[in-house]
Formats: sequence, C-alpha cells, structure tokens
Amino acid sequence: MPDVRPAPDRQLPPAPDGQLPAALERALRDYLAHLGVERGLSTHTVAAYRRDLGRYAGHLARAGRTRLDQVTEADVTDHVTVLRRGSDGAAALSPSSTARALAAVRGWHRFAQAEGLTAGDPAAQVSAPSSLRRLPHALSVDDVARLLDAAGTGDGPLPLRDRSLLELLYSTGGRISEVVGLDVDDVEGVVGAASTSSPGGGTVRLTGKGDKERVVPVGSFARTALEAYLVRARGPLAASGRGTPALFLNTRGARLSRQSAWAVLQGAAERAGLTQHVSPHTLRHSFATHLLAGGADVRVVQELLGHASVTTTQIYTMVTPDTLREVYAAAHPRALR
Repeated sequence: MPDVRPAPDRQLPPAPDGQLPAALERALRDYLAHLGVERGLSTHTVAAYRRDLGRYAGHLARAGRTRLDQVTEADVTDHVTVLRRGSDGAAALSPSSTARALAAVRGWHRFAQAEGLTAGDPAAQVSAPSSLRRLPHALSVDDVARLLDAAGTGDGPLPLRDRSLLELLYSTGGRISEVVGLDVDDVEGVVGAASTSSPGGGTVRLTGKGDKERVVPVGSFARTALEAYLVRARGPLAASGRGTPALFLNTRGARLSRQSAWAVLQGAAERAGLTQHVSPHTLRHSFATHLLAGGADVRVVQELLGHASVTTTQIYTMVTPDTLREVYAAAHPRALR
C-alpha cells in the first residue's frame, strides 16, 4: 500500500472498537501488529491502515460477516462501490483514495491467507477504479542549475548552508525529512583528503520510511558545497547553540526544521525566476527523472530513492507523446526523416 496520508473528513468512519465481531477485530489487530512490528511501518502509516480497514471491517459486519473466511469477492466489490459513491452522509472518495483503501484490503486478505485464517483471497481479482496517473513534476536540468545557483549567494554561514542543503537534496534524491534529519556522522568522504581518497566520492546515510537506511553517493557539486559548509559555516552556527549532532543548523544552533528548509527552497526558486511550483519533492522527482533519462537502470534508481517496490519508481519512466515521437523518428529505420 502506498504511504499516502488519508484525507480526513472525506472517508467513511470506521466501526469503533468493540462493535466489530470478535474474530474480525482480532484478525485486524493481528495484521496491524504485523505492519508495525514485523514490517516496521511508521505509526502514521499504521493509523492510515487502521482507518481504511476499520471501515472495511465495519462494512463486512453490516453484511453479516463475522470472520474473514466468510468474505466473498462480492463483499469486497460492494465495499469499493460504497467508497466511490459515498454513504451515510460521507462524501465519495476519489479514485486514488479508493485505490489506496483497496490496497489495504488486499494486504489484509493476503496476510490472512498466509497465516492460514482463510483458504483463498477474495480481494485478489477486485480492480481498483481507474484514474489518470499524473507524471511527477520535474524541473529541466537547466532550471535545476538556475535554482542551485540562486540558493546561496554570498559567503556567510547561511548562504553556504542553503547552497549545500539544496545541492544535497538534488544530488541524493532524498526526502526533505531525510536530509534535515542527517547528522554529521551520516556524511562520509566529503571533507579534506577523504573527499578525494574515498572510492567514487562521498556518501550520506539516509534514514527513510520504516527507519530503513540506505547509503547514497554524493555528486561532486554537492560535495564541494557540503565541504564549504562544514569547514566554514557549521561551526559559527553551532556556536550559538548547546551542541547537536545535526548536520544542518538554524541560527540558534539547533537542527534545521522541514519548514525552514522549505523556506530556503522557495526563496531560491523566487530568486531564480522559476514560475512553476517548486517543492522539495520536485528536486526528488528531478533527480529520478534525470538519472533515468541519462540511462540509469530503474532498479538502481529504486535503491537510491529508497522505494520498497520498483513499481513505484517506474512512474518516472513514463514519457510524453512528444518524446515518443522524437525517439521513434530518431531510432526507427523506416521513420520519416
């Protein structure tokens, strides 16, 4: 199931604990424990599953099902229909929100089958509602260069910090929470002799969803910016605080917040004259898109992004009709020239 936050007040309310049949409630509790403990999902993600599956369990209870082995494919299909149409005063869900809820249902039934609670999977053949899949917004290489050039104008601690922050976001494809969550010890092979002696250059250790760590290489532009920040800027910023292992610091010497990092990016985008909306995820999308356009294997990009499934990464391989025509014209031996 994609880690997408639910839209509050737009979803059907789950059946409260204690009002579900005991067997359903126990099966749901066991699955949520599996998600949190064995799969290591965050509390926010487990809560999203609880809302989606609590609503589904309530639907089953109203249909007279007291155990998962009584559920039929028709029950699952009816639930999807209710979500799309809305009921009991609750607004209908969008196709994407319904698909997310169905993904939770499928996961629960797969778990139940694997645990021997059911003989089959009634959700396996139920299709999610179709919806147009949007391509992630990515900047061009030239626009990224303009943005990064505008990030740190000057030689003081804050311009050096801001430039290294945005360079690192684009160089690693890290989420904003991962990059502001970095400690100094998470950076290797960047400063001094280590920056030239380390094979392939420096690296950072990012901690992603479910506390999963991954080591990502740092490009030469980001290494240069990061070394300048560490050598000439972090010390003065740290002197105003009580001491913290955080890599990126604010003016009080504490860890830079996500909101402040957003402000840094927005300021750079304005100075660069970029008219389109730019967010930290825009740099992440640009990182993936530019790597794939340069010939990187999708599974390598998957590892760099920290995606659990290559399916999530494959959205970046989608191309526009114009690109298809250009590639066809350039590559097909019988294309019109």
